[in-house]
Amino acid sequence: MAKLFVISFFLLMTVFPSWAHGNDQPSKAQWAVLVIDVQPCFVEGGSLAVADANAAYVRDVQWATRWFRYMGLKVLGSRDYHPSDHISFYTNHPGTQPFDVIELPDGRMQVLWPPHCVQTAGDSRELVDNNLFYELVKKGQDRNYDSYSAFRDDGGANTELDGILTALGVTHLIVYGIATDYCVKATVMDALDLGYSVVVIEDLIRGVAPDTSAQAIADMKARGAWFLPAVRALK
Repeated sequence: MAKLFVISFFLLMTVFPSWAHGNDQPSKAQWAVLVIDVQPCFVEGGSLAVADANAAYVRDVQWATRWFRYMGLKVLGSRDYHPSDHISFYTNHPGTQPFDVIELPDGRMQVLWPPHCVQTAGDSRELVDNNLFYELVKKGQDRNYDSYSAFRDDGGANTELDGILTALGVTHLIVYGIATDYCVKATVMDALDLGYSVVVIEDLIRGVAPDTSAQAIADMKARGAWFLPAVRALK
């Protein structure tokens, strides 16, 4: 496993295309790792568990994150962190079921989810060793808006993430986490819109559904994200 990540990092640092920032290869200081929502609510046994986000997956994420930190990269993470009365919880909309889509009074369409990552519950904690993170960004705290992206919520309110990355001089992001078709995609799309170059580690993402995950990957690639092939495939 260690050898595979060494190979992967070598590819990132030497072969990564330079189309987004001229012909100069970025320095290590311009890279940061962004770990998206690896929390108990989204893994096996959680209230909104994602397929194949099992104990082995969490171990791989932990190892990769520790390795990137060892290599000297800044590691940041996002953390879903909802109040119990959050607008996306089906339990706050009588007569609805999980995964229903409703129209809100202001005309927005809202996917309804089982309660998850509630601020007062243990399932909102981060599973990756918190000592590895330079910063953990909380999202989804406004009860009136969902927040798939680590950069902003659906109402347009920004998190502190872009400001932190800008202050660090980061221009290139390595992204992985949960879920491919929601929070990973939204974060990657916003990162690209903000001018970051993005690499997604494909074997360290997990999605809610195969079809929407495949479409999300296609959309991210079409927008300009670069996908590192599954690191296990480099063996």
